[in-house]
Amino acid sequence: MSDFILKASVRNDLGKGASRRLRRANQQVPAVVYGGEKGAQSISVEKTAFYKAIEDESFFSSVIKLMIEGKEEQVVVRDLQRHPFKPLLTHADFLRVDATHEITMNVPLHVTGEEACVGIKDQGGELHVLANEVAISCLPKDLPDYLEIDISAVELGTTLHLSDLTLPAGVTSVDLSHGEEHDNAILSVTKKKERLEEDEDGDSESENKGEGEEDSSAE
Repeated sequence: MSDFILKASVRNDLGKGASRRLRRANQQVPAVVYGGEKGAQSISVEKTAFYKAIEDESFFSSVIKLMIEGKEEQVVVRDLQRHPFKPLLTHADFLRVDATHEITMNVPLHVTGEEACVGIKDQGGELHVLANEVAISCLPKDLPDYLEIDISAVELGTTLHLSDLTLPAGVTSVDLSHGEEHDNAILSVTKKKERLEEDEDGDSESENKGEGEEDSSAE
């Protein structure tokens, strides 16, 4: 679990207009923190550190220390709203977490061993990744930055499922907890599809065009 610390302040000036003014000042990002035994609280997060943090993939699957005017809250990101065409965050939602209660999160799935994969290297197959994230449940202290699966020994025609993942201690799969019928596929190694060469396509089009031109002149 990575360590991320964000500084924030309580936001008393509320409403869309207030949020716009805050963004225009270009120093803070409007946000809300909710959950647990406390009520929802409107805050503003220091922009520079926030923007740097979201560049790290593990930020979205980590417990974050949110320092609100010096008081610490343990939170996870629940939602980020972005400007439709500018590289700007317009709002953030943070959920409080309790060390004694499990949380449900989507964590990234990293595939390793592709270059050494038997089905790709020796048998001419290609990799199809069917899931980039996996939903897990665990205590905050057990939250992994990502899950990893090694496909070095995977052969052509193989499909791997959630049950093929080795989960860290204290971590469970949300889907598998609902039964074996939810053992979804996460990746497969299959035969490459046969495709016509571009030059063959070009020759074919040229021949068809030539035949059409000859017919037209004959008339």
